[in-house]
Amino acid sequence: MTASEDGGPMAAGGGIEADPAAGQETAAGQGAGGGQEAVPGQETAAGQETAAGQETAAGQETVPGGGSGAGAGREPREGAGGWCDPGPYLRGVAWWDGPRPVRVDPSVVGVLPWELVERAALPVGVRLELTAAPGTRAVELRYRARVPGRKDGGPSVPPHLFALWRDGRPAGEAYGAPAAGGEAAAVLDLPRPERPDEVFTVYLPEAAAPLVLAVRGLGGGIAPAPRRARWAVYGDSITEGWWATRPAHAWPAAAGRALGLDPVNLGYAGTGRGELPVARQLAALPAALITLAFGTNCWEPVPTTPARLYALTRAFAGTVRTGHPRTPLLVVSPLLRPAAEAAPNGAGATLAELRAALEEAVRDLRAAGDDRLFLLPGHPLLDPGHLWDGLHPNDAGHARLAAAVVDAVRTHVRPRP
Repeated sequence: MTASEDGGPMAAGGGIEADPAAGQETAAGQGAGGGQEAVPGQETAAGQETAAGQETAAGQETVPGGGSGAGAGREPREGAGGWCDPGPYLRGVAWWDGPRPVRVDPSVVGVLPWELVERAALPVGVRLELTAAPGTRAVELRYRARVPGRKDGGPSVPPHLFALWRDGRPAGEAYGAPAAGGEAAAVLDLPRPERPDEVFTVYLPEAAAPLVLAVRGLGGGIAPAPRRARWAVYGDSITEGWWATRPAHAWPAAAGRALGLDPVNLGYAGTGRGELPVARQLAALPAALITLAFGTNCWEPVPTTPARLYALTRAFAGTVRTGHPRTPLLVVSPLLRPAAEAAPNGAGATLAELRAALEEAVRDLRAAGDDRLFLLPGHPLLDPGHLWDGLHPNDAGHARLAAAVVDAVRTHVRPRP
């Protein structure tokens, strides 16, 4: 139950430079307290299975950069039938609970809101990245996942859909069909690589809480793709990807591809309200870039006043800075939410007033000397037509938000020479 992988300096090709010390921290979860309101979403899947080649107890091997975690930072090992331990191929991972990637530190879940912990069990943003030897015609995955049940809303997305991308472009999809409690396999045909180091990415059916048990190439070998610098992205359901039609279309995934970074999605639907225990986990998590995108859930479902959100924003950023004193930190204020802009919440505050308070807090921190803290005002980024339900972006909205974040990072963070 440990943190995974190094944040690292930002890799060449990402177009930005991190502080030389970024990614050198070791993870140790701490924190206290949190809210209690209910959250929409799916139930979580039990994580008792063992992935191929992995121990059931987490934290047995060392991971570059000071963390450790099951399957991370290890050489791929090929077993019977060419099946490999999936751990070295997985990206978007912050912590492990045995063989299962999770999105909060499992050792401190008792101090977090239960609904946040529930959302953190879904492997949002977790994917496989690999290269293929000449002649490899497909990649096959063995996995275990929930059998799809009732859907809560949003666009129609086929259950157990695996999507293949090649160097940032979609390249195919495949479907799995597990029986209740059983395993299944998915096979994705690989197009002929255009060059030897071409990277293929497999996006998972996140809502089904899949656990990848093993991976192999068909017709040839596969290898884990080179690791990229970690980008930690904290927020709410919008950051989690609601309502993109595919995990690959969520704005952190799209922006990560454009920046050449490894996005770790720490968006938690129904929460993401500036929980200070999460800020402490972020402070301890190696990362080369951090983005905070929260505030709309401070209008509802937990009404907050502008003064409280101002103080909370300063406290959250200050807590992150205890572990990342010079890491670039981009804050995205709440996006357009037409029904909330001028409507008072239970505490008497409109979303426009809350947004102004959050932005004022960021500007005051910059004025006090934090020149590695940057603000991206969220209100002008989307139009009503970019919203699926008046709150969550559709695919076009996620793409527009991703482009704005990419532009902000490239503008504010000094390019590499």
